[in-house]
Amino acid sequence: MQATTLFESEALSVHAYHCGAGPGDRPFTEVHERYSLSYVRRGSFGCRTLGAEHELVAGAVVVGQPGREYVATHEHHGGGDECLSVKLAPELARSLAGDSLWRLARVPPLPQVVVLGERVQAAAESQSGLGLDEAALVFAGKCAAIAGGGEARTRVDARARCRAIEAALWLEAHLAEPVRLAEAARVAGLSPYHFLRVFAAVVGVTPHQYVMRLRLARAAKLLCEGPLPVTDVALEAGFADLSNFVRTFARAAGVPPLEFRKNARRFRGVRR
Repeated sequence: MQATTLFESEALSVHAYHCGAGPGDRPFTEVHERYSLSYVRRGSFGCRTLGAEHELVAGAVVVGQPGREYVATHEHHGGGDECLSVKLAPELARSLAGDSLWRLARVPPLPQVVVLGERVQAAAESQSGLGLDEAALVFAGKCAAIAGGGEARTRVDARARCRAIEAALWLEAHLAEPVRLAEAARVAGLSPYHFLRVFAAVVGVTPHQYVMRLRLARAAKLLCEGPLPVTDVALEAGFADLSNFVRTFARAAGVPPLEFRKNARRFRGVRR
């Protein structure tokens, strides 16, 4: 089993697993150490747990609970498998789903699950890792909603609104820093999952989307103001990866950063 840690914080972590086991490999008992949701991206395998046997195919999610024993089997599959696993701290896991989700052994490959699972993968492949914790939490929240029979209602009272605005101002003040969702949630005094829902309800976008918009605005301002190299513009605006900045800016502005700067100079030359 090959394991790669893609993201890690106190509240949650994201890991990529690749297993090359086949029918000739002897299965053995393992124990989940943390609450986890492991999204099967490729291949398939069997899982014996909670007194039953389950077959996991691409798009399914293995539900893990601390102390729960399981046996991964490969009697019918020899091509191996790849999983993307979101591991949650106990407090976050309980606030996310109570007991409804963690009583299950798996979540089937439902459309609303697979699209969010692939979004976690896309965030992981962005190199900067920006938004990976948020994508992972949204994915976990969807699994919890399916297990509980529906989305939990988000209570947004005056106090919650105030906390969301304070967090938005804090995010703006720390724009150039690699801010994580858990940090912003601590500023708001909320659990990461509840903060994500409250912030989106109040501001209209998720924290990650808000930060990206502020960084794009900062980059546009710098491009209009002077001859700062594009690499420096990206860093000043909070983008750690130049290629990611160029792609993101071009997608938002409709033109690459250098062309945007040229257009801005032409507009400045027009007298009104």
